[in-house]
This record gives sequence, C-alpha cells and structure tokens, in this order.
Amino acid sequence: MATRESFVPRKQPQLPLYVGIDVGGTSIKIGLVDDAGISLAYQAVPTDPEGDPDRAVQRIADTVETLLQEAGYTVADAARVGLATPGTMDLHEGMLLTPGNLPGWWNFPIRRRVSEACGLPVRFANDASAAAYGEYWRGAATGHDSMVLLTLGTGVGGGVIVGGALLEGVHGCGGEFGHILIDAEDDGPRDSFGKMGSLEAYCSSYGVVRRAEAALRSDGQSKLRDLSAAGEPITPLAISHAAEAGDALAREVVLETARYLALGIVTLIHTIDPDSVVLGGAMTFGGAGHPLGEEFLQRICEEVRPRLLPSLKDFLQIRFAQLGSDAGYIGAAGLARLEQERTG
Repeated sequence: MATRESFVPRKQPQLPLYVGIDVGGTSIKIGLVDDAGISLAYQAVPTDPEGDPDRAVQRIADTVETLLQEAGYTVADAARVGLATPGTMDLHEGMLLTPGNLPGWWNFPIRRRVSEACGLPVRFANDASAAAYGEYWRGAATGHDSMVLLTLGTGVGGGVIVGGALLEGVHGCGGEFGHILIDAEDDGPRDSFGKMGSLEAYCSSYGVVRRAEAALRSDGQSKLRDLSAAGEPITPLAISHAAEAGDALAREVVLETARYLALGIVTLIHTIDPDSVVLGGAMTFGGAGHPLGEEFLQRICEEVRPRLLPSLKDFLQIRFAQLGSDAGYIGAAGLARLEQERTG
C-alpha cells in the first residue's frame, strides 16, 4: 500500500496529473497521481451508500480541489479523472445500474456527474478492473506483459490485462471470475446470484464460512466450535486466527480454499495465458510474509502447476498483490492516463 512516505515532493512529479477515484460501499478513496504513477496526495471521504449520490459527487469534487491546492497545482495541471465503482454498470453510457452495496445510487449517470463537478473528462471502470491495472502499472505485475488479478473478499472478482490493455468485455463483465464454474454437481453450494458450483460459492468470504460451519457439524474438535457456542460469529478472520493457533479443522478449511481457488486459476491460465497471476483483496489469510498466507499461496501453486500444459509450468508467476487498498485509485488514474494518450 502506498504510504505518505512514498509520496514524492511536489517539485518532482511528472506532469500531467491524473485523479484516481475508487468508490466503495463505506468510503471513497481519492488520489492525485502523476504521469509515472506516483501518488502525490490521498484522502478518503464517506460514501453514504443510501444517500443522495449527487452530494457524494460534490464531496468528491471538493476533495479533488483540496488535494490539488495542497499539492500546489490547479485543475489545469490535471488531464483526466479515472473513476472506479463496484456493481452492475453500463460502461458505454457511464451509468451505475443496480450496485448491491450502493442502494441509493441505482440508475445514476455517475461518469457525467463527476465530469461536470470536477471539470475534467472521466474514464469509467469496474473497481476490480481498476485494481488489476493498478497492480499491472505500479504493483505486483509491473514489468509483465499480461496478468490476471483475482480479488478475494465478500465475493470473488478480478481483472485481465493483455499487452497493456484492460479487457472489459462488451457488457463490462470481463473479469467476473467469481462466476467460473468449478463444480458441475447438482448439489453444489450457491453463490450470491443463486448459481450452483461457482468459484465464488466456494472461495468468497461467505463460501469459506459456510464450509467451516459444515465441517463443524461433522467434527467437534475445533476452537471454532467454542467460538460458536459462545455466541460469536464465525468469520474468515476467526478461521484464520484459529488456523494460526494450530486448529486442524480451520487450517484444512484454509487449504481447501486454496485448492478450489486453484481450479479457477487453471481455467483462467488456459484461457488467457498470462505471465502473472496476482491475488488481492481482504481474504488472503495474512498475505505476503505471513506464515499462513504463504502456506495458502504455496498450496495454490502446488494445486495449479500439475494441471497446466507443460509449456506453461515453468514461466507462470503466482503472487500476492502489493498495493493493497490503493490499487483501485492508482489503477483508475492509470486507465485515465491510457485514455488521455489515446484520445488526447
């Protein structure tokens, strides 16, 4: 994650500047990024997902103006805004349609409103796609020609970069990896859309919790049972903590998640042939440098490689994301930069 210490002094940035905006269900991350992808300034503002989206747009515009002023610039020094949002959208029209975690923002022309409020053209993108471009441009996949990002959290999303280009799809659904089928049996678990056997049904936060609860019903030897008996909810974090403390059932749930995730990754590799697969999001069990996170990653690699074509086994890299929650706004700014280069 970018830190205040990584922001460059204001006399060094490479102009023009780009504004990156990453809209989440709780907060909106807004960053000022230079032409080299270096963050100059950053601030988060409340989203108010059930409130008036036009008021949120005004908060965004006010924050952009403040960041520019504090960095010693004006809107004339910024070329374009990159805007990343979750949920269903019409990328061509710049519309939010029915995003589940923004119930007050349905059918909202967000690209036009942000452009009018900020006085800049706007590049609109899915939030996971923007995060993928952030990791490609300034994160774990820097220097690679192509990459796949999987974001692991409440759902499973992601993004695809090939030859420096973001693959979004005709309907803006490129990178919806959570809906890859990994189990064709009729009794498989259902995902948030009611579909059985998808990657999200197994590897989302609710999928992991559901598998842990099912394991508890058949095995009483676990710290998670004590947690449940005390009235505490079983969460991915609780599962992670139990696994770290030596709980065999919790550890098996984590490693089983790695196996299911590997099945989806194998499909993506044989479809896209990237040279890098990056894992991000809140549910990586500690991530890079953490014993459980590293064991999780190692099990994914062990499950993926035997299933690959021989020509792919020795070249693919699977690693954790590096930018954390900053990936969205940095990637959004990078996509704005791409559009500026293409259209002027």
